[in-house]
Amino acid sequence: MAPLRPQGADAVPKSAAGMLPVKPVDPPGTPDSDPAPLYAALDLGTNSCRMLIARPRGSQFQVIDSFSKTVQLGVGLESSGRLSRASMGRTVQALRICQRKLETHGVQRMRLVATEACRRARNARDFIATVRRETGLALEIIEPQEEARLAVVSCAPLVSAEAEQLLVVDIGGGSTELVWIDLSGVAPPDRPRALMRFRPGFRVEGPGPAPRVVDWISVPLGVATLREQFGDVEDDAARFALMSWFFEEHLGRFAPYQTGAPGRGFQIIGTSGTITTVAASWLGLRRYDRAKVDGLVMTSAQIDAVIRDYLSLGPEGRRSDPRIGRDRHMLIMSGAAILQTLMRIWPTDRLSVADRGLREGLLYAQMASDGVLSEGPLV
Repeated sequence: MAPLRPQGADAVPKSAAGMLPVKPVDPPGTPDSDPAPLYAALDLGTNSCRMLIARPRGSQFQVIDSFSKTVQLGVGLESSGRLSRASMGRTVQALRICQRKLETHGVQRMRLVATEACRRARNARDFIATVRRETGLALEIIEPQEEARLAVVSCAPLVSAEAEQLLVVDIGGGSTELVWIDLSGVAPPDRPRALMRFRPGFRVEGPGPAPRVVDWISVPLGVATLREQFGDVEDDAARFALMSWFFEEHLGRFAPYQTGAPGRGFQIIGTSGTITTVAASWLGLRRYDRAKVDGLVMTSAQIDAVIRDYLSLGPEGRRSDPRIGRDRHMLIMSGAAILQTLMRIWPTDRLSVADRGLREGLLYAQMASDGVLSEGPLV
């Protein structure tokens, strides 16, 4: 299930034999003659509001429109326990744009979800009601386990045939989900497809050997919430060290951390803006290219080299670095602290980079439920 993004969307499609031709996003008001149904997935996180609109294409789907906006919904949540009026206002404005896109494309099947910020805020229900009243959009606050499941589903095509033990990491704005899966009972060629059979609650439907979720955890620390915890520490290097230590302290209940090496054939797949930014920085990309980032395998040494470079730049240097971008420079070091911690404490020196996440998982889950995706190779 490789999402194919058109020219003008928020990423560049990977060119590969057998992939469908990519067409530009239709301008507003242009009739769409393709009879295939349109699906939408919206992910409202602690820091960003992002949406994809896509249609099924064989065993994959083609993205025909997208939206991404930094809204900082969770600003001040750590101290107040509430979503601020300003952050809610920014978010509603972004959601109005999403609503117009959904209306323009005539999308009927959609899943619009909110995650950690809305799970934690005392006034989240009032905010959801305001969104419904102002935009007509019905947001669903999903539980951490569902967020973790969808991350696994979206990353399944990147699973190596040799992977008997898999750790999927999704670093968000307000939380970090980790899922440890035992694939040793599944035949190597069937492992990616088997992961896509996960249903809510990590239930597995369908015949054949199934992957087993050994443990999963949702750490209530993401790039925004971890940074806010240490916002009063002025020294850049000291703040980074404290964030790394603090995140590791929250992993004590996670089984792999307690038992050590989980076995041979261990693979980590990481999905987040932090991870794709680190990958793009290692590649020296001044303009982001999804085709070069998604599926890239990085070593711990390469990741450490990029993070050392970020630290040497300092806050002002990171602000002006085109590899990081102005929307991410304030959050990159908290994300880097999470990433470096994970690579340090588990028995692998390689990370598979995934430019895919909750939105892709939402799309695939809807399409699979409707039976509109054919059986075929995952790309």
